[in-house]
Amino acid sequence: MLNLVHISPWEATIGLLKGAGRVLPPAGLLYLYGPYIRDGVGTAPSNLAFDASLKARDPRWGLRRLEDVVAAAEAEAEALRFDRLVEMAANNLSVIFRRRT
Repeated sequence: MLNLVHISPWEATIGLLKGAGRVLPPAGLLYLYGPYIRDGVGTAPSNLAFDASLKARDPRWGLRRLEDVVAAAEAEAEALRFDRLVEMAANNLSVIFRRRT
């Protein structure tokens, strides 16, 4: 489980996705966990405050748009495909990718 996408620069997310696409076995899972912003879905005020707090510490940090992460996984790490999304407690999401076979 990885809970780092929002507390690192975007380039770290790209590196994670590319690396996972290289090292995961066929059908292997990459599991991301944390708060995301989603198109057409309201964002909890607590997540917006957390986003502002992260950006105040480092402007390269912050909640990511789920759609951007999925697009990057499928474009940057061509071996990955979006598998499913699971809503979790405290306005977090589990975002699961699977390595293509």
